[in-house]
Order: sequence, then structure tokens, then C-alpha cells
Amino acid sequence: MVILDGWGYGNKSDSDIVYKGDTPYFDSLVAQYPNSQLQASGENVGLPDGQMGNSEVGHLNIGAGRVVYQDLVKINLAIRDHSIAQNPELVKALAYAKENNKQVHFLGLVSKGGVHSSQEHLYKLTDVATEAGVEKVFVHAFMDGRDTDPRSGKGYLNELVKHIQGNNAEIASVIGRYYAMDRDKRWDRVKLAYDLMVKGVGEATGDVVGAIQQSYDNGVTDEFIKPIVNVDASGQPVGSIQEGDVIIFFNFRNDRAREITEVLTQRDMPEEGMHTLPLYYCTMTPYDATYKGMHVLFDKDNVSRTLGEVVAANGLAQLRMAETEKYAHVTFFFSGGREEVFAKEERILVNSPKVATYDLQPEMSAFEVKDKMVAELKKQKFDFIALNFANGDMVGHTGDYQAILKAVKAVDECLKDVVETARENGYEAIIIADHAMPTTQSIPMVRRIRLTP
Repeated sequence: MVILDGWGYGNKSDSDIVYKGDTPYFDSLVAQYPNSQLQASGENVGLPDGQMGNSEVGHLNIGAGRVVYQDLVKINLAIRDHSIAQNPELVKALAYAKENNKQVHFLGLVSKGGVHSSQEHLYKLTDVATEAGVEKVFVHAFMDGRDTDPRSGKGYLNELVKHIQGNNAEIASVIGRYYAMDRDKRWDRVKLAYDLMVKGVGEATGDVVGAIQQSYDNGVTDEFIKPIVNVDASGQPVGSIQEGDVIIFFNFRNDRAREITEVLTQRDMPEEGMHTLPLYYCTMTPYDATYKGMHVLFDKDNVSRTLGEVVAANGLAQLRMAETEKYAHVTFFFSGGREEVFAKEERILVNSPKVATYDLQPEMSAFEVKDKMVAELKKQKFDFIALNFANGDMVGHTGDYQAILKAVKAVDECLKDVVETARENGYEAIIIADHAMPTTQSIPMVRRIRLTP
């Protein structure tokens, strides 16, 4: 299997370098052998709709032989088809809350930035909690202003207020992400969020949207909004976190969700005035493998039965080869995120050239890779080989038109020697790309290349 990194089909214009380039051998294979165009972007490879593919995802999907959904896409699909309501961890958490008359608290970034969280996820989660019969549902809203306009939070919170009018949820507190989502161990910041959610310490209000506007009027925008606590008619917080409550942290990105999770569940910090609570704590995705007692709604997929695993299980020998820039892709990613070699698996690494940018050496190490591969093919030692030519992607990233033309020409020349040697030594060749650089264009797959067509 020869993987042409970043090699895509374009619109046959002057900017379509694979089309305009000098690639007579590749063109002859397409004309002579069965071939097709594949989609290597968006949901076709487990990415959000419309998102460009990349080398990591491409190799992961090729090696798995199926679509491997990324965290955000898995969640989006579950939200879209309402299967989130059958998520085992969510079902257990809500059942626990209902049976034990406990509160359910949703923590996370209320924003349409799409980097750490999704409001659509929060909306659906509050709906599902209501459908499950949970009566006490609260949202602790972290304001953005970093991945969004600094004054957009009021609008986002207003949308949330309108949505939860149709279910049992209520906003319990509001605070800027500067405090609640710190990741630099500024525990004094984290303590403000902790005290707000656990102790109800903050500016008391019965109108959280109005309180945000007041913050704007005072020159404090979303990211830095000081603690705001929603109180009832008697001045008491409507939904502080209590022992035994259910927490569902709906941020899908983990880096800025760890510190507040740590002080709520993992370790006491008496010097900072923060102590852990016995909580039923859920996270959307895995936040830290060392955390104890976590319930993860969307855990990491164990990508099993990859091509390499199947080859090894049948007692066959395999080889992975690439130059430095793509070595991890034909090994770790192609094996579904596995570092260890399989039985009878060998790997050959060819060093990439030491140049500042690859437009200075468009051929990169392709010819050395080719020479080593030809030598291995002649040994007839391996039953399966995965080979990567990095040029299309790495030189493509430079944007240098003439350099990219040289890169695809070099790959075509190397491809000829590799495929012809493979045919002469009893191998069948498959040529595929991992993604199209740098767009959502389709990619080629040429298969069943044998001694005779």
C-alpha cells in the first residue's frame, strides 16, 4: 500500500498541481487499473462536517478500515439522532439523581465558539434530564469572550434562558472562563469558581442576564466576569453544589476543565480553602487518565481490528516505512493509536532533510525511501507493506507552486520504481492518499495493480 500524502483531485485548473504536474506514471495507472475517488474530509473520516482532512485522521481511518469518529463528531451525532438519551453513563447518572432526590448540575462554557463546548450539547442535555424526570437541574455557566466576541455572552445566556423555559433547568451561577477554566494553576482564580458553585459566594441577583449587562457597563467583559449567583426570593442561592449531587461537565475539550474538576473531586487544597466533595461526577470526554471515580459519557474508542492487527493475527509479516515527517503516521496512527509493534512487524525510518522549509528541497527524502523500499520488495520477506511519500503534503504546505510541481514529479518517479518492483516480485499494489492538501477535495485510490492488468 503506497500512501501519497496530501495527493488530491482538484478542479483541473492551473492551481490543480496534481493535474497540471508531470505525473505520467500515476496517470497511466489511473487509465489502466480500477480506481475511484474517495472523500477524506468532514464526517467521511470522522471529523465535523466541512472540516478539512489531515494526515493523522487519514492514516487512522485507512488503518482501521472504517470511519473513526473524533470526540466532537461522536457527540454531535448522538445529539442529532437523540441517542444521547440512551448513553449508558448519562442514563445511570440521571437515574441516580432521581432515585436519591439529588440535584443535577451542568458545568461548562456557554458559548458558540465551538472550541471547548457546544450550546447545542447543553440544550439537549437539559432536555434529556427533564425527560428522565429529574426535578432539580442547574446550569453553572462559564462565559467565553476568548473564542467569541467579548460581549457575546449576554446573547448566549439569553438564548439558554429561553431554551430552559421549556424544561426543568435553571441557571444557578455565572462566571468568566478566566477563573473557572484556568489551566495555569492559578488556584486563586479557581477558588472564585469553586466558592461560587459550592458556597454560593458571588454577586447575588435574580436576573443573571441583567447582571451580565451590568458587568459590561462596568467595563468587565465575558472572559473576566466576576462570580454571579442566582438567588431566590429569600436571597438564597437557587442551586449550589451539595454532597452527593450529580455533576455533568459538558466541555468536550479537557485541558481547561481539569483544574476545577481536580479541586471538586481529586485532591483537597486546604491552603487554598478548597476541599473535595463526594459527587457523582461525569465528563463528556476523558479529562485525565489518572482521575479516580469519573464517569465518562464519550470515552476514547479502542480502535481494534486494524489492518496491522489483522495481518499479525494471521501470522503474516508486515513493514511500515516513511521518512521522519510521516513516520508516526504509518506506525502509530495507522495502527489505531498503538505505539507497540505487532508480531512480525518491522519499521524503517528514513531521515527527512535538514532544511528550513521543504520548498528548498521538494524531493525531500523520497528517492532514499524509494531505494530502501525497492530493496525490501526484492527480498519478498513481507506479506504487507505500508509506505508513505510525504512530499504532496509537506511541500504543499509551503505554497510554493514551482516547488510543489517538483515534489509531485519526484513522487511519480519514485512511485514507478516501487510499483514496478512490487509487480515483478509477486506483490499487488494499492495506491491511496490520506487527505487532499489543503482542501476538502477527493483523493485517489488505485487498486489491483498486478503483473498483468
